[in-house]
Amino acid sequence: MPKYIFVTGGVVSSVGKGVTVASIGRLLKSRGISIAAMKLDPYLNVDPGTMNPYQHGECFVTEDGAEADLDLGHYERFIDTNLSRDSNVTTGQVYSSIISNERRGDYLGGTIQVIPHVTNEIKSRIQRMAQRAGTETVIAEVGGVVGDIEGQPFLEAIRQLHREIGSENALYIHVTLLPYINSTQELKTKPTQHSVRDLRSIGIHPDVVVCRSDYPVSDDLKEKIALFCDVDRRAVIPLLTVDTIYEVPLILEAAGLGDYITERLGLPSHRPNWGQWEGLIERIRKPKPSLSIGVVGKYVELHDAYLSVREALTHAALFHDRELNIEWIDSEQLTPETVERRLSHLNGILVPGGFGPRGIEGKILAARFARERRVPYLGLCLGLQILVIEFARNVLGLTHANSTEFDPLTPDPVIDLLETQRGVNDKGGTMRLGAYPCRVFPNSRAGRAYGEAEVRERHRHRWEFNNRYRDALEAAGLAVSGTLPDGSLVEIVEVTDHPWMLGCQFHPEFKSRPTRPHPLFRDFVGAAACTLREGDQPALPIEQNLLAEVGGLPGRVS
Repeated sequence: MPKYIFVTGGVVSSVGKGVTVASIGRLLKSRGISIAAMKLDPYLNVDPGTMNPYQHGECFVTEDGAEADLDLGHYERFIDTNLSRDSNVTTGQVYSSIISNERRGDYLGGTIQVIPHVTNEIKSRIQRMAQRAGTETVIAEVGGVVGDIEGQPFLEAIRQLHREIGSENALYIHVTLLPYINSTQELKTKPTQHSVRDLRSIGIHPDVVVCRSDYPVSDDLKEKIALFCDVDRRAVIPLLTVDTIYEVPLILEAAGLGDYITERLGLPSHRPNWGQWEGLIERIRKPKPSLSIGVVGKYVELHDAYLSVREALTHAALFHDRELNIEWIDSEQLTPETVERRLSHLNGILVPGGFGPRGIEGKILAARFARERRVPYLGLCLGLQILVIEFARNVLGLTHANSTEFDPLTPDPVIDLLETQRGVNDKGGTMRLGAYPCRVFPNSRAGRAYGEAEVRERHRHRWEFNNRYRDALEAAGLAVSGTLPDGSLVEIVEVTDHPWMLGCQFHPEFKSRPTRPHPLFRDFVGAAACTLREGDQPALPIEQNLLAEVGGLPGRVS
């Protein structure tokens, strides 16, 4: 029988459950145990696809096209696996399924209730994950904190499931915060005690308590938590705030959590292999030359809106032994008067995905600055469209070129709505979503980066490069270097007479890994590391070799 680990949260939200779950997955994977991870989100939305990033941060996209919670990105990056739509369950999905069943007549004669119908649907979705071939352990995180009204059906479901499969096959882990009171200079355990008490009142008895803290947790406090929360002393796991989330698996390993879980659930007790992960942390801590990358977007004050972009840049910077400095640049504040001051000191410029007209002209200014000043540029989804619009306006001479998303009446719609999107009125789950094949052209920057003739990348968009302008744009120096295998849709474009300027219609950030950066991010950061600014020293020999690898020459920013 597969084993189950249920992770709940207490005291406050955003305490780090997602990273904890991802790290637990890494603990088990390092022991050769196959993992399936999932997030149970109590909100009524079917998925976060229609949510404003200010509400929910980044919308992560899986290979099979699910718009999912950003914690799935943590799971994928730490466990190094591709998840599916089954890995994110929401109240909206659960109720939609039950109502559909009821309308079809599946419950004829019965009154539909939270118990058993809603809880049974939740349990069936959790158990569906366990039925995947080769899955030994399912880790399920319940979103929110204990006490949230909307989370009660999920807590009841995992209580029932624990009872049905037996305590030897299930483990409860509770992640809480130990707040620090500055006036008395002490950590307080009372909120954790109350949180565990609330869990026990609904029939869930935590087996492990993970204590998030900004300060060291003394042995006396561990003993106190063990006593009042009725858990083994070994099962009180301090988790201090660290500089990098990638250190969390090693902290949990050192605290004995991996051994405790395998012993408690009777899982194979292979010796963990942490060599590659320890090497990653060593590279993170190592002093390195700094590298400044400007991310030009409209949600820059909320970094979680671009979480996967930030992590992918981090992975690539580590690959090149650079200390990444991301400058978050509000595209609404980027004007002809401010562009020089805000961008002239950067080694590279990245324009991420997004929707809507707000801040678009600032992003176009950033693309123009990158092209004219020969600063490496990477455009993701919308970032490709911005590159095309800017090139069409200022190189091809189509002054009013635009996307029909921003100007439906533009005389030159170099970016236009996908044919499959015409007539689509619903907003949720209706875009071009998930992984599609891309034929990468040889002897292009993209081709050299991938080293493959065909790749699969994840999409989330409605608007697309307009093929009516392809010949004119290519003749002016904007090369198409990736398309669908049949050539019908443009996937990658490059500016030919530029050190490194590339846009892709997909989201490569979703497939980057800490020890294996995505090829496009890797080569973008590599080109940025070689870009000279006024006053910089000439490129070092190692950087000159890197230039040959990424297919460009260093530019100069005046």
